[in-house]
Amino acid sequence: MIENPVLRGFNPDPSICRVGDDYYIATSTFEWYPGVQIHHSRDLKHWRLLTRPLRRASQLDLTGEPDSCGVWAPCLSWHDGVFYLVYTDVRRFDGNFKDTHNYLVTCESVDGDWSEPVYLNSSGFDPSLFHDADGRKWLTNMLWDHRPETNFFGGILLQEYCAARQALVGEAVNIFPGSELGFTEAPHLYRHGNFYYLLTAEGGTGYGHAVTMARAKNIAGPYQLDPGGSVISARDFPHSPLQRTGHGDFVETAAGELYLVFLCSRPLPGLSAGRRRSPLGRETAIEKVAWTNDGWLRLARGDSLPAQQVAAPDLPRHPWPPAPARDDFNGAGLAIDFQWLRTPRPEEFYSLAERPGYLRLKGRESLGSWYTQALVARRQQAFRFSAVTKIEFEPRHFQQMAGLVSYYNASKYHYLYISRDGQLGKHLAIMSCHGDPGLAAVFPLQHEPIALPDRQPVYLRADIDYQRLVFSWSLDGEKWQRVPVVLDNGLIADEVGRGEGASFTGAFIGMCCQDLAGTQLPADFDFFEYLEI
Repeated sequence: MIENPVLRGFNPDPSICRVGDDYYIATSTFEWYPGVQIHHSRDLKHWRLLTRPLRRASQLDLTGEPDSCGVWAPCLSWHDGVFYLVYTDVRRFDGNFKDTHNYLVTCESVDGDWSEPVYLNSSGFDPSLFHDADGRKWLTNMLWDHRPETNFFGGILLQEYCAARQALVGEAVNIFPGSELGFTEAPHLYRHGNFYYLLTAEGGTGYGHAVTMARAKNIAGPYQLDPGGSVISARDFPHSPLQRTGHGDFVETAAGELYLVFLCSRPLPGLSAGRRRSPLGRETAIEKVAWTNDGWLRLARGDSLPAQQVAAPDLPRHPWPPAPARDDFNGAGLAIDFQWLRTPRPEEFYSLAERPGYLRLKGRESLGSWYTQALVARRQQAFRFSAVTKIEFEPRHFQQMAGLVSYYNASKYHYLYISRDGQLGKHLAIMSCHGDPGLAAVFPLQHEPIALPDRQPVYLRADIDYQRLVFSWSLDGEKWQRVPVVLDNGLIADEVGRGEGASFTGAFIGMCCQDLAGTQLPADFDFFEYLEI
């Protein structure tokens, strides 16, 4: 059996393709850099994070882009020895406009050095490239309609892509207005039998999410909606452990078995429907599907409700070696689990060479800045885990801070930090933001910060048990002292603050450093360890 989700933690909007015996899933990364996560499997059960292809400024520069903007819904495909990746760079979120720029990059090796981007269009997000049997290529994307008293989700556009000219050609045609669920997005085209099939996401990427299918004899339509309803959805099953299921793509094994990948979330257990929170963000799950006798796609079990355990395909079992829990920062680069925010120029804020064996973070702008944050973090991928780091940091005044952070975005975080002021000297404190759209922070230890000795390393630890977050500290890594505050890590979740449909990433745990005076005082981190319980 396959245990869902297969990609745990923030890994939404999956696009899947097969090349021989290898399977690849690309997922969205939004404001986190480098852009697009690509996971690899040989049995559809065991997956490893293989690469992030958008890692040059010419391919992607997210500097200044708002939270939950950036890279939306990449589509990964392969044809005639070449991988194709199309993606949206969303540069605005609030109001009537989105500013959605779509690009294409290619590479002969999925983990190689991808090409310079080809600009496609800016008419909407979620682009997808379809390679037809006659050699023609077609781009689909949703149409964003900013006009008042209209449906912002204006349907699915189709336009031909000419590989020789590296440009879209002909006129764009609106081929599908969507169903009554609305919020029609995430198109993928397929050819099966005598029909072209269009798979879309509908109902919004919250608790009303669904995968919808339509088909047509001609690629430009008209498309007939599946009379049987959604291919998959948890919208009518509030007690299902997998919620918000939608945004799907499917793949066929060499033996002809079909599997659908889709996004989902796992809300914290024990909360009422109106208070559901998903700190792990939107994850990727998988289901076996099959064609019905009348030519529609259905879950192999015959219903539309996602399951936590799914029958595995008839493929040789292929587990991967487990990723190390600890990074001692002795390599030439960071462990692949780590990312940072927005900038394609990480050398401006971190170094592994200036002090070998340490990650040096040079203090930059405030926590939550859309420009130059010195923050390196990894996804939270389990409800229960601990994270530990060892830091050397000698702040000179209160505008200099560094430490360990549970981070979602500028309005959702818990930060255990070292700083200094004239009265207290060097000390340990907590700063939290609970989803306040005004970004107002609270300071639980404001009147009783913890004094620290000068010129001595400090170990920092975060223990997360579902909603409960407890910070601890130590001077030797053995005798731990608990910070006398219990924090609600359920606040570091999609649904908090602006709420579902407005926050698209997930909780990260990591290290950061700020110098609000602009002198870039560094903090040196000796190691980082992430252990799931």
